[in-house]
Amino acid sequence: MTRRPGIVHVGIGAFARAHLAWYTEHATGEPWGITAFSGRSAGAADALAAQDGRYTLVTRGPDGDTAEVLDVLVAAHPADDVRALRDAVASPRTTIVTLTVTENGYRDGSSVPERLVAALAARRDAGGGRIALMSLDNLTHNGAVLGDAVRAAAADPALRDWIDASVSFPSSMVDRITPATTADDVASIAALPGALPDDTVPVVTEPFAEWVVEDAFDGIERPAWETAGVRVVADVTPYEQRKLWLLNGSHSLLAYLGLQLGHETVEQAMADPFCRAAVEDLWDEAARELPLPDAEVVEARAALVARFENARIRHTLRQIAGSGSQKLPVRVVDVVRHRFDRDPSTGIGPGAATAIAAWWLHLTTQPELADDPGAPGPDSDVHDVLGVIAPDLDTPPVVAAVSAAADRIRTAAETRAASPEGARA
Repeated sequence: MTRRPGIVHVGIGAFARAHLAWYTEHATGEPWGITAFSGRSAGAADALAAQDGRYTLVTRGPDGDTAEVLDVLVAAHPADDVRALRDAVASPRTTIVTLTVTENGYRDGSSVPERLVAALAARRDAGGGRIALMSLDNLTHNGAVLGDAVRAAAADPALRDWIDASVSFPSSMVDRITPATTADDVASIAALPGALPDDTVPVVTEPFAEWVVEDAFDGIERPAWETAGVRVVADVTPYEQRKLWLLNGSHSLLAYLGLQLGHETVEQAMADPFCRAAVEDLWDEAARELPLPDAEVVEARAALVARFENARIRHTLRQIAGSGSQKLPVRVVDVVRHRFDRDPSTGIGPGAATAIAAWWLHLTTQPELADDPGAPGPDSDVHDVLGVIAPDLDTPPVVAAVSAAADRIRTAAETRAASPEGARA
């Protein structure tokens, strides 16, 4: 099949190959292809190039695995191949650039915006038409965040004017749990019907997938993603909030609380009544602030329970637990602020208090597991923790609620330590 090389993707890790590539592969109409650039490691690009861009996507459901070969990648380059990126973005056949570069890719000091600006300058010089740059990272208003980062990196005023006139930055909400592929996965996938023979870079994912995209493609060609289930809407914000507050917020809570109680995976933590109750509290608090129909929120919560209980998706808590100083403000604290804006007399909810307390205990009692340069140290107190993620919430009522939640967690952890067989009860 001949594919139009119309998409450039920066950061072609497992998630992008399970999400963007899957939707692009399954969209009807003109077949589109993706020119991929790796993230921090060139190994993935080299391995994909050796397989002509083809790889196995394994969908791991509760009852078994199914495999399909995706061949939507038309080229794979290492991240530092700046010339290839410029050429790909400058090509008149390219109209979409997508990114999965994590939160750090948009921060001061990241080279990503500079590389994009150089590529956009090449497109302008080549007389290229309108183009959309779209973040697929878990950031609120990620289109605006990406647009701000690109404009800030464009020192030439004339180039900034061209970007304003010719580049769109649609926001998007993406969702599909994609755990790290293990050596055992690679070995077992080889025997699955439909798998690519001798595949060294397969991807394992869950059955669930969701993508909500802002309708900001005026004059810009794109794949017919909606034919594969993508929702194209005027405002992505409510869906971003639903994903961040329900899925991501409970993931962070389960990670920090579950590790305190001796669990290793999301499925194990979700089966623990103490953790499950905290998750339901957090979801109750988020549901009150979400600007979506109640029925849709109830449906989303039920889907999350089924996803979290899928024991065949081994999503480790340590994999989720990193960078809490960056994640908790948008996943948990944002809900608290909406709660206070709606009713200044209300207190912090028990779900949010437990999430913050669990992160505090994670940093102070399990510092060897902490992977977060922005976090306070192992001798931090509750004021230090709030000072990092929410200085405005460092008030006596919030401090008291978080401290009380920490006491409850300590008691539960001590009980589990005294009765090891109860750790996964």
